[in-house]
Amino acid sequence: MAYGRYFEEFTPGEVIRHWPGRTISEADCTWFALLTMNQHPVHSDAHYAEKHTQHKQRIVLGPLVFAIGVGMTVADVSGRAIANLEYERITHDRPTFIGDTLYAETTVLDTRESKRGDRGVVAVETRVLNQRGEVVMTFRRKLLAPKKSHATLGEGQLPS
Repeated sequence: MAYGRYFEEFTPGEVIRHWPGRTISEADCTWFALLTMNQHPVHSDAHYAEKHTQHKQRIVLGPLVFAIGVGMTVADVSGRAIANLEYERITHDRPTFIGDTLYAETTVLDTRESKRGDRGVVAVETRVLNQRGEVVMTFRRKLLAPKKSHATLGEGQLPS
C-alpha cells in the first residue's frame, strides 16, 4: 500500500480528500492543554465558558486542530516527504468544540522541481472542516517530495 506521494504524483489544482475523520473528545482537549501548558479556562472550565464566552461552551485549542489537520494529510501528502519546509498563513475560520468531528481536504497549489533534479517542492493548502462541512481552519505548507528516481526503497517496503 502506498504511503505518501512522489513529486510526480502531485498535480496543481488537484483536491485530495483525507479519510478517516477524527472526533475530538474532552480528554483530547484536556491532555493537549496540559501538554502545551495552555491554562486558558475557555479550554478547560465548562462553567467559565458557559458564563463568560460568546459560544457558551469550551473551545478546542487551535494548535490541536492544526496538529490533527496536519496529521490527517500525512498518508496522502507528506508520507514520503524528505522534509516539511514551511507552514504559513494558518487561519482559525470557526471555533471547534468538544464532540466535533474533523475532516480535511488539501488542494495542490504548485509544484516546482529543485535544482538537484531528484526532488521538488510542493505547495498545498489544507482546509479542516467539521461534521457540518464548515471550514474551521485553513493552512498552507510546502514540502520537499522525492521524485521516483530518488527512491531507495521499493514500493511497499519498510526500512530494516
